[in-house]
Amino acid sequence: MASIKDVAAAAGVSVATVSRVLNDHPSVSADARTRVMTAVAALGYRPNAVARSLRTDQTRTLGLVISDVLNPYFTELARSVEEEARALGYSVIIGNADERPDLQDHHVRTLLDRRIDGLLVSPTDGGSPLMLDAARAGTPMVFVDRWIRGVDVPVVRADGQGAVRELVAHLHRLGHRRLAIIAGPAATTTGSERVEAFRAALAEYGLALPDAYTGQGDFQADSGRRVTEGFLDLPEPPEVIFAADNLMALGALDAIRARRLRVPDDVALAAFDDIPWFPHTDPPITAIAQPTGELGRAAVRALVDRIEGRTPTSVTLPARLVVRRSCGESSLAPTRSPQSCPTQAPVQPVPTQSPVQRSTS
Repeated sequence: MASIKDVAAAAGVSVATVSRVLNDHPSVSADARTRVMTAVAALGYRPNAVARSLRTDQTRTLGLVISDVLNPYFTELARSVEEEARALGYSVIIGNADERPDLQDHHVRTLLDRRIDGLLVSPTDGGSPLMLDAARAGTPMVFVDRWIRGVDVPVVRADGQGAVRELVAHLHRLGHRRLAIIAGPAATTTGSERVEAFRAALAEYGLALPDAYTGQGDFQADSGRRVTEGFLDLPEPPEVIFAADNLMALGALDAIRARRLRVPDDVALAAFDDIPWFPHTDPPITAIAQPTGELGRAAVRALVDRIEGRTPTSVTLPARLVVRRSCGESSLAPTRSPQSCPTQAPVQPVPTQSPVQRSTS
């Protein structure tokens, strides 16, 4: 394997000149730069990334901490982050928090110790002192999907409130009046936002959300199963169960089928976060679809802007309702989920202000 000394000898320059060319230093003449790059190509020389990072104070590496790698939503998000980062010349190290704040902070601490250039996080809770300290210290950081209130960094997320309002309007048109929700953790912004959006949308139609129709989940299938069993044990069970994420919806479906009940004849089911196999369940599940791929790409672009000295901004993208047949829509033509479409037009940001303003540090 060729060394930097071999490149210097082939180009007829010093090792220091080769180093300056590889680090894009402006003091090198055009002739010397051409000779060095010609020698690099001819010898197949590859700079040592670790040694180079020590000189440039950059590793061309991003850290991504996601809430749950087993959740198909976050799997797709991670994939889009990795693809966009690679296109921009960065690598990605991924940490799975498994919906645990302690594991989240462990990954954040480890990534910062490894001298990553920037950090993408989908927080598992709303009060990590570690991330607050990192933001105050000027660490390039972007929150994606979820955010932490009071931490002044850009946020890239979907507009869940509008989509939930659209879902409730759809259910009301179908004649449903007793609507229940399996909520996500109140400590997460998505958990609290979705249940409040559901409550507000019901109020627009003069409908209440009784405590008995509000179940506390944790974005895991077991909690969806447990909460649904409680709903079905009520003297007057709900007509519709809305699960605030896809895994809780699958748990709810298990609980309904375990009682030998039918969807939607006995109880209707809807979900937040569409996934590729929802169109293939029996019946196909009506769901709110987020533009997952575009969220990941937009988050990387915002983080790279921050790293490279440009001004990043928060981004809010629209989610949309995908109507299928799990809520009694037999007379309606189903729409296709973005995941099942062969092509999808670029998603445009909605003109709303993000809940967290961009960093000015």
